[in-house]
Amino acid sequence: MSARLPWGLGARPDAPFPPAETALRDPDGLLAVGGDLSPLRLLNAYASGIFPWFSEGQPLLWWSPDPRMVFRTDGVRLSSRFRRSLRASSWTVRADTSFAEVIAACAASPRPGQDGTWITDAMQQAYVALHRRGHAHSVEVFDADRLVGGIYGVAIGRMFFGESMFSAASGGSKVALAALAHRLAQWGWPLIDAQVENDHLLSMGAEHWPRTRFLALVREQVRLEAPTGPWTERFGDMDAALLAGLG
Repeated sequence: MSARLPWGLGARPDAPFPPAETALRDPDGLLAVGGDLSPLRLLNAYASGIFPWFSEGQPLLWWSPDPRMVFRTDGVRLSSRFRRSLRASSWTVRADTSFAEVIAACAASPRPGQDGTWITDAMQQAYVALHRRGHAHSVEVFDADRLVGGIYGVAIGRMFFGESMFSAASGGSKVALAALAHRLAQWGWPLIDAQVENDHLLSMGAEHWPRTRFLALVREQVRLEAPTGPWTERFGDMDAALLAGLG
């Protein structure tokens, strides 16, 4: 741990965060501690390139790592083998029809090398509250009426900040991510924040961006106008088989 301590946040949910560039190097990206998960504070955090990440029993921790893991919306890759399997898929992808179920499934999904989940009950309640305000969204993959995969995150302006995804059937999270990226690219949204590195994301085309580059783009994108509220109609029903034609 660096000798410098992270910034302590006060009780006011509208209090500004310290600049993301001042985050610690060790542990990488730790910026602030404390505060709450109110919608206003969460929106201020994401718009500043900051996200909460903490485990049960820890204080609330806020992060902005360097480098940042991102996906270009036109750069999500599916393997040739997986795309071949999608051609015969009967799965359907929708948005914002099962937000609470998606975040609960993400919380319950085991993660390699992790004991438990950072998606605590308080986190789930906070993002459901953001969803009700039209800023948190889920993309869901269905096999008939069964939810087999999904992803959720936060949208501000024309920037999407991914939080977590899950699979209840092989490939479910891949389809959710690829469908999200495909639709965002059609809408002219250039980037999905993926926060921190893991091998699965890298295999699907995620890139390392220096924090300065990431923050510069975020500051531009969050100022752009975009519809708020549920994405269900705007996203529409997408056949997963459509994604077989993507690289």
